[in-house]
Amino acid sequence: MNDKQLQLKFNALLIVFILLANAVLAFKSYSRDKVGKEYKIQSAAELNALKLKPGDKVILQAGNWLNQTLNFKAVGTKEKPIILTTENPTNLQLTGNSTLKIDGEYLIVDGLSFVKGFSENGDVITFSKNSSYCRLTNSSIVNYNHPSKEKDYKWVSIYGHHNRVDHCELTGKTHQGTTLVVWLSEKPNYHQIDHNYFGPRPPLGVNGGETIRIGTSDWSMYNSYTKVENNVFDKCDGETEIISIKSCFNSIKNNLFYECDGTLTFRHGNNNNVTDNYFVGNYKKNTGGIRIIGENQVVRNNYLQGLRGTGLRAAISVMNTVVNPKLFEYWQVKNATIEGNISVDCAEAFNIGSGKNEVRVIVPDSVFIQNNIVINPSKLIVYEDMPKHLTLADNHVKDAKIEKGFVKLATELINSDGIFQLQTNIKKPFWLIEDIGPYSLKKKPTYPISK
Repeated sequence: MNDKQLQLKFNALLIVFILLANAVLAFKSYSRDKVGKEYKIQSAAELNALKLKPGDKVILQAGNWLNQTLNFKAVGTKEKPIILTTENPTNLQLTGNSTLKIDGEYLIVDGLSFVKGFSENGDVITFSKNSSYCRLTNSSIVNYNHPSKEKDYKWVSIYGHHNRVDHCELTGKTHQGTTLVVWLSEKPNYHQIDHNYFGPRPPLGVNGGETIRIGTSDWSMYNSYTKVENNVFDKCDGETEIISIKSCFNSIKNNLFYECDGTLTFRHGNNNNVTDNYFVGNYKKNTGGIRIIGENQVVRNNYLQGLRGTGLRAAISVMNTVVNPKLFEYWQVKNATIEGNISVDCAEAFNIGSGKNEVRVIVPDSVFIQNNIVINPSKLIVYEDMPKHLTLADNHVKDAKIEKGFVKLATELINSDGIFQLQTNIKKPFWLIEDIGPYSLKKKPTYPISK
C-alpha cells in the first residue's frame, strides 16, 4: 500500500471516528435532555442556589438537616417533572425549625420526613400561590409541635391550582391551627388530597383544630373543586369539625373516619358532595357523622356505625341557621339530598333543625331523605325544629319503632369485614386493599370494628 492509499485510509477512519464521536455526543445530549441532571446536595442553601430544568432530580443526602429552609423553586413539564427526594425516602429527617416551600410547576416532592421540631415562622410545607400541577407524596410530618399550644401554623398549606397531596402521614398535631388547609382564590383550584393517613390529634380545646379545611368564610362562595378521597382519619379529635368545607363544589369521597370526636361539616358554601365514606365510632363518646349547612349539599351512600354523638354530632344532622347571615355565620339549608346511607347502632340516625336556639331560628327548606337504611338506633329521627318541604320516602328501619317515611327493613344486610352491606353491593373497604400513607408503612392498617 503506497503513501496515497494510506492517507486515504487514514482520512476515511478519521471521518468514521468523527461521526461516531458526534453520535455519542448527540446521544449524551439527548439523554441529558430526556432524563435531566442529578444533583446530590447536603443543605438547603445548595438547593436554593440550583437553577433546575425539566427532568432534573435533586437528592438530599444523609447528614444533618437541622433548621433547613428548603425553597424548591423551578418549572418542570408534564412529561419531565422536577423531583426532590432523598437517598432513602422517608428515612432522612428534617428537624429543628425546618420548612419547605414548593414554588413552581410540575414539581414532585417524594420521601421527606419532618420530626423532632416545630416551625417558628410560617407553615411547615407550603404550596405557593404560583404553584400548579405539583405533588407532595410519600412524606410525613409527625409531632412537629411548638412548645406553645397557642402558636398557630398549619402543617400543610395548599395555594395555587391542580396540586396533589398523596400517600403522606400527618400525625400528632397539638397546637393551634388546622393540620391541612386549601386556600382559595378567584379561580377554582382543583386540588387532590388522597391516600393519606391523618393520625391521632388530641382535643385542642378551642376553635381551630380541624384536620382539613377547604377555604375560609371570606371565600366560601367561591368554587374550589377539591377532591378528598381514600384517606384515613384516625382519632382526629382536634375540634368538632374534622373536615370543614368552606367553599363550593368539593367532593369528599370514600374516606374512613375512625373513632373521630367530631363531624364532617358543610360549614360554608354550596353544591358539595359527601359520598361513599365510612364513619366508624366504635361507641366512643361524641363521635359524629355529617353536619349539613348551606344549599344543594348531597350526602349519599355513606356508612355510619357506632356513633354516639347527638344533636349537632348526630350521624346526620341538618342545622337550623340564623337570620340574614354574614359570611362567617350559618346559612340556611336548602335542597339537601340525603339518600342511600346506612346507619348502624348510632345514637341519633337523623337530627333535623339541630342547633336550634334563640338566634338559630331559620329552619331547613327542602330536605330529601330517601332510600336510607337504619339499624338499631337509640333514636331514629329527632326534630329539634320542623323544616319546610321535608320529603321522607322509602327509608328502611330495623330494631326501632317505625315512623312516618320509614318501613320495616325486609332484607338482611351482610356483615363483611365488619361493615354491614347490601348483598347486591358488597365491596372490600378501601383501607384493606390500598396503600394508605407513606409507602414505608408496609403493613396495611386493619382498623378493628366492633361487631
